[in-house]
Amino acid sequence: MRGHIHKRVRKNAAGKETARWYVVVDIGVDAEGRRKQKWHGGFATRREAEVERAKLVNNLHSGIYIAPDRMTFGQWVSDSWLPMIRTRIKPSTYDSYRSNMQTHVLPAIGQRGLQQLTAPMLNALYADLISKGGERGPLSPKTVRYIHTTIHKALADAVDAGVIGVNVAERAKPPRPNRLRAQRIECWEPDELATFLSAVQGDRLEAAWRVAAMTGMRRGEVLGLRWGDVDLEAARISVRNAIVTVAYEVLESSPKSHQARVVDIDPLTVEMLRAHRDRRAEELRREPADYELVVCAEDGTPIHPQSFSQTFARVVEGAGLRRIRLHDLRHTHATIAVKAGVPVKVISERLGHESPAFTLKQYAHVVPGMQAEALSWLRPWSAHSRP
Repeated sequence: MRGHIHKRVRKNAAGKETARWYVVVDIGVDAEGRRKQKWHGGFATRREAEVERAKLVNNLHSGIYIAPDRMTFGQWVSDSWLPMIRTRIKPSTYDSYRSNMQTHVLPAIGQRGLQQLTAPMLNALYADLISKGGERGPLSPKTVRYIHTTIHKALADAVDAGVIGVNVAERAKPPRPNRLRAQRIECWEPDELATFLSAVQGDRLEAAWRVAAMTGMRRGEVLGLRWGDVDLEAARISVRNAIVTVAYEVLESSPKSHQARVVDIDPLTVEMLRAHRDRRAEELRREPADYELVVCAEDGTPIHPQSFSQTFARVVEGAGLRRIRLHDLRHTHATIAVKAGVPVKVISERLGHESPAFTLKQYAHVVPGMQAEALSWLRPWSAHSRP
């Protein structure tokens, strides 16, 4: 396989000639034995074309040659990449990728040639998203960095598919989230949690609220809990499933960490789950099957996660409590556990975090009073060190 230089001369309306140099490479033969060629260019000088020819011929012999293609970035994402990854990732992750691409990325760079995409183009996109954003205004650096991660994945798969030779997102400079700004986490104090648990007594979803508060399980994990996952004798719950929404459709998925975990529960939660099971048996006029949901509508169908959160908000308002999100029950569980001195490794396992280090990063700053406690413990020792 080899390549040669071809010169083309064009005349403009004024009769002025302009020369362009092209590299023509032989890439084999087709099914009928005819020679297949690809053109690259055009270059302003023969020297530029010669340099490109040497590179292309070397790539041909090395097996890394990528033929020129007019496919746009938008065509790759919409027609190839999104359909390809749909069955490989969680539905909620897929919906997030699709939404970000369609809302923020493709309107800006979707018409760009996939092989012509550059790191500066991506940097310009990120700057525009931070300064202007979309219909709802500028995006945060954290959101833009997630969009960069999505673009990077799309281009990495294009490299693997042999459509492009280099992932230009590797050289892009996405914004860095402000790590100095402490993340604000809203949570209740123990007395507020006690008030909430008293307020929900007798509620049809009382057991669900208590499970969320006493285990730190995520909203979707509580809604995805099945009776086969609840061992009332051993006082523990196996977290294996989660209810999520994708394009407003309720689906079952795996937990966020992609791994099942076991969470111990306290005796009162065991009793409430047992009472909840008895009430459910009365509704069904039979014992609930292992495959049936613990938290569900009366007809056994899943409760929509958004509806679950709205119900929680109404309960909180009715109890006269400080307003927090349903997800903040998880933060409340973790914060109370940290203050109680529960080992971080245990808290991390209960929450299903990727590591104890992540748990420390998430919650160390929400208990500043613990530093004062540490100082009071150190004070007697420091007194002996005075000269």
